[in-house]
Amino acid sequence: MTHFLVTDDNPSGYKLEDILKIIRKDIFLRTTKIMEDDRPEAQHVMDNNVKILGLLSQAIATAEESTVMLQKSFGPSRDGKPRIGV
Repeated sequence: MTHFLVTDDNPSGYKLEDILKIIRKDIFLRTTKIMEDDRPEAQHVMDNNVKILGLLSQAIATAEESTVMLQKSFGPSRDGKPRIGV
């Protein structure tokens, strides 16, 4: 059973892209708080966060593509049964 993602055992879970969007928003908000801090350590953390934000955006787009593919190919999930896999 997953802790956060929608599965047949966890029908009230989240779609992957939704969790990633929440994380991206949190990182963005946290990053804006250190933008004016000119210390090298703060700038290093900010640079890393910007890289992570880009990677999260890519992951969100990929997860959304998978969701579209599942909807297009198999329709909505029914009765808690997985659309693919076992």
